[in-house]
Amino acid sequence: MAVFETTDLTAASYSVALYGLVATAVLLLLGTAWVSRGWKIAVSFCAIAALVGVGALYEARTAWATVGNVPIVYHYVGWTISMPLQILALYFMASQAGRLSIGLFWRLVIVSVLMVFVRYLGEAGFMHATLAFLIGLVFWLYILGELFFGQMDETIRGSLREPVQRGYFWLRLIVTVGWAIYPLGNFITSFAGYVDDGALSVAYNLADFLNRMAFGLAILATAVLDSERPDNA
Repeated sequence: MAVFETTDLTAASYSVALYGLVATAVLLLLGTAWVSRGWKIAVSFCAIAALVGVGALYEARTAWATVGNVPIVYHYVGWTISMPLQILALYFMASQAGRLSIGLFWRLVIVSVLMVFVRYLGEAGFMHATLAFLIGLVFWLYILGELFFGQMDETIRGSLREPVQRGYFWLRLIVTVGWAIYPLGNFITSFAGYVDDGALSVAYNLADFLNRMAFGLAILATAVLDSERPDNA
């Protein structure tokens, strides 16, 4: 078992984020019993995303303890699974306000996976860094376009369910502001020649409090409040 120094901020950030995600996952799994049937999928997806984050952070912390740096693959493995799951949680959340097309479902799955995978190809050197960055940015902007101007936004705005509208506003803000750290980190490592000495890992770990934990808890809070509606079984 590795013993970290008291001043090792990177290791501390991994531990705090790791335990935070464990607590979030447990709470979300328990929360599936507190919400109506239609909300269980969205809450479960967020719980799985948190569990994936737990595994990814544990492996990354082990790598930091072993070699003193964290290869980018440790970040991207978790993101490739957890980020599409979160986008689909938003899809099933919006479906509580109205019917969404199956085509939108598959577009979100494919685009969210490719968004992360293409960034990885660029940072790992398998693809031209500039091209990979631009393609990944386009995919992220497409997701934002769907959230702000697409079918999900129209469905939410046409709904009278206030908890869903309020929750969607905050979750969309997280995807817009919180997720901006990922293309920013991609840009820094790809074009600024930055080699992560632990600082970028600390930033990613702190971002997990918003992008994974707060995201899942916002879904749960929205689901609980909406499930309390007398007409929602």
